[in-house]
Amino acid sequence: MSTPLTLIGLGPMGQAMVAKFLANGHPTTVWNRTASRADGVVALGATRAATVREAVDASKLIVLSLTDYAAMYDILDGQSIAGKTIVNLSSDTPAQTLKAAAWAAERGAELLAGGVMVPAPLVGEEGAYVFYSGPRAVFDEHRDTLAVIGRPDHLGEDHSLAQLFYLAQLDYFLTTLGGLLHSFALVRSAGVPFAKFAPYLKDNADSMSMYLEETVRNLEEGEYPGDLANIVMMGATADHVVGASEASGVDDELPKAIQSLYRRGIAAGRGHENWTALYEVIKPAG
Repeated sequence: MSTPLTLIGLGPMGQAMVAKFLANGHPTTVWNRTASRADGVVALGATRAATVREAVDASKLIVLSLTDYAAMYDILDGQSIAGKTIVNLSSDTPAQTLKAAAWAAERGAELLAGGVMVPAPLVGEEGAYVFYSGPRAVFDEHRDTLAVIGRPDHLGEDHSLAQLFYLAQLDYFLTTLGGLLHSFALVRSAGVPFAKFAPYLKDNADSMSMYLEETVRNLEEGEYPGDLANIVMMGATADHVVGASEASGVDDELPKAIQSLYRRGIAAGRGHENWTALYEVIKPAG
């Protein structure tokens, strides 16, 4: 079924989504502060709105692809959004998402919060998925339309859940990218070509999923057997990574953060437990 929609925010992600909506037969009106960013998608068949009001009035379904939720207020405040469904795929904190849901409700609109879990080139491709949270009935109404940009996973009625899952994924992703670059910097400090080290780092990265099952079991049971690798042993390695970083002149802020985590685990009396016991240091107190 063809569903007209408006998309506001034409960075790489917004442009990729518009292309998919159009390719799947959904008439799409677009608006962006820098009007020229719409040129490419207009050439594909999108309708360029001259003003925010024109963009909002064009469709019941409004998709936002912005920097953060503050940008939503800047753009939509003062507009008539009663009866609209706003799908905000911008990034922000769970707390800000809850405030945004209340803001929309005060103006007679429904909010679906979302997080796109692939980069722009992979939007709508196999394996792409998008977290959503908010009213189930509203999600179900627009599910088929939203599915063209990625598998829509509805996490619950609590508006904050999509951002929570999105940020938890990005927490892992950004930390991993930082570790990747730090590893390259460490070997490069000895003159090692990046390409020589890359296959070993790939093996390391590919093996990470093997730890998930054990981690989930330990966290759920609250038991952390340290027979094979405990916090004292791994903390010593963390010390060595910091020492190597300092000696080579590589920035040591990231390994020091990891070192601190292990030291706090030891200070908490968990030195002879499995590294997963560090969860007890990380989780909220109480």
